[in-house]
Amino acid sequence: MPEGLIVKALSGYYYVKPLASAEEIVLQCRGRGIFKKKGITPLVGDQVLYTPTENGEGTVDEILPRDTELIRPPIANASHAVLLFSVKEPDLNLQLLDKFLVHIEHAGLRPLICLTKEDLLDEQGDEQDRNLTRQVGELYEKVGYEVIITSSLTGSGTDEVKARLAGHISVFAGQSGVGKSSLLNAMLPGLSLETSEISLKLGRGRHTTRHVELIELDNGGYVADTPGFSQLDFLELGVEELSSCFIEFSEYAEQCKFRGCSHLHEPGCRVRAAVEEGEIVSSRYKHYVQFYEEMKDKKRRY
Repeated sequence: MPEGLIVKALSGYYYVKPLASAEEIVLQCRGRGIFKKKGITPLVGDQVLYTPTENGEGTVDEILPRDTELIRPPIANASHAVLLFSVKEPDLNLQLLDKFLVHIEHAGLRPLICLTKEDLLDEQGDEQDRNLTRQVGELYEKVGYEVIITSSLTGSGTDEVKARLAGHISVFAGQSGVGKSSLLNAMLPGLSLETSEISLKLGRGRHTTRHVELIELDNGGYVADTPGFSQLDFLELGVEELSSCFIEFSEYAEQCKFRGCSHLHEPGCRVRAAVEEGEIVSSRYKHYVQFYEEMKDKKRRY
């Protein structure tokens, strides 16, 4: 049986791109009935074995083992996550950025922080915002993340982002209206994804993406243009796993006096000491405490 990649799932159909073919063909397939009986759902990003049928369509027969699996958006085998946050309109939200980073770390994906709409800083000539953007970039690079500042209007940083995605399946995530579709359009001219105007009153854009679909880049990479997120919850993450999703905590957590230290109130906590000494950024620790309390509160309610 030939091998293919599911690039779109819609209304019970799976659109499979043959991996052995150089042709730009995508086969509309149904999943085998056994999948439903076993509670298995093929996902966008799955590598599958399929059988072409006489009517020009096909059947997905087998799903090959997955490297990663995301629940929201539902996608398999993604290895990179591009987190897009605009420097203006809407304003940078570091608490939400840290929340995304927690989910991405938990999912085992490699994050790339992309600060979009750099052109707005030049347009408005705001030196304070320009300095803040630079400081945010330096802060997250100190933590250990790669940060690229981009502008879809001028093309700045676009090639750099595209180069990082070569040969991988990546997801784009972030606030609505930060320029996900605009950046994809800039990376792949002729794509013409729908973009939305920003509502200045609400500070966010309308969702313009309705389903998960893989967009093929010309360097062997695929990007999942995913529905915008307005909020994330922590239902699939255990509270004891939270600190491991703050990557800068790990070297200090090993030195804590108590195993399983929550880094909130225990004596001999090296993480809190590192915050006081300026080794761990205080805003990141503050968000950790907020997320911890949020998770404990949700656990009580469910």
